[in-house]
Amino acid sequence: MNFKNKWPKRPEETVKKISAAVVAHRKTILILAMLLCVISFFLMQMVNLNYDLSSYLPADAPSTKALRLVGGDIPNLKVYLPGRSIVEAQVEKDKLADIPGVLSVLWLDDLADIGALPLDMIPRDISEPFYQRGPLYQMRLSEKAQGDTVTAIRERYPDALLSGPASDLAQQVNVTMKQIASIMYFVVPICLVILILTTTHWVEPVFFLIAIGFAILVNEGTNIFLGSISYVTRACAALLQLAVSIDYAIFLLHRFSESREKGLEPVEAMRAAMRQSASTISASALTTAFGFLALLFMDFTLGRDMGIVLVKGVMLSYLSVMIVLPAVAVSCVKCLDATRHRSFMFSFKRTGRAVVRYGAPLAVVLILLLPLAFIAQRNNSFLYGTGGMFGPASRIKQEQKMIEDRFGRERTLLAMVPEGDLKKEQALSLDLRQLPGVLGVVSYVDTVSANIPRGALDKAAVENFYQDGYARFILTAQTKDEGPEAFALVEAIRSVLQTQYPEENHLAGESVTNYDLKQVITGDTLKVIAIGLVSIFMILVITFRGVFIPLVLLLIIEGSIWLNMGLPFVMGESLNYVGYLIVSSVQLGATVDYGILLCERYLEGRRTLPPRQAAARAISVSAGSILSTAGILALAGYALFFAVRDNRVISEMGGIIGRGALISGVMVLLVLPNILVFRDSLKERYKRKRKEEA
Repeated sequence: MNFKNKWPKRPEETVKKISAAVVAHRKTILILAMLLCVISFFLMQMVNLNYDLSSYLPADAPSTKALRLVGGDIPNLKVYLPGRSIVEAQVEKDKLADIPGVLSVLWLDDLADIGALPLDMIPRDISEPFYQRGPLYQMRLSEKAQGDTVTAIRERYPDALLSGPASDLAQQVNVTMKQIASIMYFVVPICLVILILTTTHWVEPVFFLIAIGFAILVNEGTNIFLGSISYVTRACAALLQLAVSIDYAIFLLHRFSESREKGLEPVEAMRAAMRQSASTISASALTTAFGFLALLFMDFTLGRDMGIVLVKGVMLSYLSVMIVLPAVAVSCVKCLDATRHRSFMFSFKRTGRAVVRYGAPLAVVLILLLPLAFIAQRNNSFLYGTGGMFGPASRIKQEQKMIEDRFGRERTLLAMVPEGDLKKEQALSLDLRQLPGVLGVVSYVDTVSANIPRGALDKAAVENFYQDGYARFILTAQTKDEGPEAFALVEAIRSVLQTQYPEENHLAGESVTNYDLKQVITGDTLKVIAIGLVSIFMILVITFRGVFIPLVLLLIIEGSIWLNMGLPFVMGESLNYVGYLIVSSVQLGATVDYGILLCERYLEGRRTLPPRQAAARAISVSAGSILSTAGILALAGYALFFAVRDNRVISEMGGIIGRGALISGVMVLLVLPNILVFRDSLKERYKRKRKEEA
């Protein structure tokens, strides 16, 4: 179907008026931009960061309800002090309890009278989880002070081994964010080098970075209206905004240079450049924004958090390129002219001809690989929660492994049911003990007796097992934080609880939260992908006034995503599912711009040239821009990959984004031109045949 004759004309007059107003009021625009930068710089210091991924679960998720009831009553830190004797362990326990932010410390002396009994006389199933050549403490830290408290513990006990959610969070706060803050120091210089190689003026890359830097700063400052953002969003947003929107600035200034080469004065050249590039830049910005917009529909609200920030950033970059950049370029045109240099980028004319002449077989091979890539990426193994947060070489994982090697791989879960029936609680405890993977259960009926009424004991002895109308069962399980074994145990425990207490029951713990993360995040997949594809397709239909090019573009980019995501399956690697879902949207929204640029250039050429020549020309004039923008996105991604190795979620996301940018660039330059040539060649043959028959 062709909409060319039915679609309304583009609003060229509106763009013409806007371009004239921007150039005419450029000094006012620059003053306002500088004022906004100052305000945004101070506002961004006030934006709070959220480090708890579980807080982005829906309010009605079972683990979320349980955590609201539990509050901070589950131990969130294990501290092992090797080499301490039993006597020293008691002294150190009191010192740990006095550290600010520590709410409680559970140890062996809370379960056995170690003053009256020697260690050998205490049952091993009670003593070994708490003492083996040194004490292992189960601690509760204040949620707001976890980062500072863990730092204080490490400073006081340099030889201590730490494990647990509080230790994970402290690593994110104290290490990950410092690594992220240092990324720009080497990303910006490398980005400048890439831009210098693809431009013909020394200061042109500076203009690019001024325009996008202004948008990034305003985006960071306006996050204050969101209250808080995820640390994952803070880690990725600025780099991704730079990487996905730098091409808007490149498109505009390339058109500006072309207009000036035709003999136009700077003011007229900029007006012409804005008019000529408006449709391409608008389409690129809208497709990128709608790719990110799909994240807003995730039930796992980390997607909404990142989606809002990235959509806002893309639109601010678009406005900055169309308003601030023209004002800067025209105001500093003398500086631009004074820093002209020869092009360091080799000509892509031969490349364009080679792709059209010899690239068809390779394009066919890549297309034939897409079904296999689709199957491969569907069979990836995934991590869903904190189990995949840190790499095996990180300090967190190494200390966790050392503790598990000595004390076993034990996890604590907390089950809560309505109090009031001791016999029923005893039956529940028996059923829970029989589950594979459950090492022990601590509750009132286990520690005291189902035959002793609660009223016979003092309040302090009872409150550990009953609180707010619920009987509490502390389960010790020998599983990982996540994975098939851990998730099967969560399902089994919930089944027992539902059988015994169908009216109300709750289960909390790290593996429980990870289980719910899996259920919620995987349920978002089809929705996010479908919304992203449909919305981008509609933007492309409006841009190209037809359905063929939009369908081909989406096939190329979605195929690039399948190739990118299928590689971990081939290499036998697992992926963090949060990163997988977010990266899919990022690659779709960001790299479709490459195809838009090439198609625009191809359609320009088709006005006067046959298909093969038009394709060769499109490649020669757009390859530099595509490779530079793909290179910058790859640079941003790999910067995250190498600089934030201690945080697997962010590092993995960066690596996949970087690889995806390169794959998309190759697919657009090799496969897309040959598809366009094949389609138009068939049309021309059909027309010739019709003429001959007539």
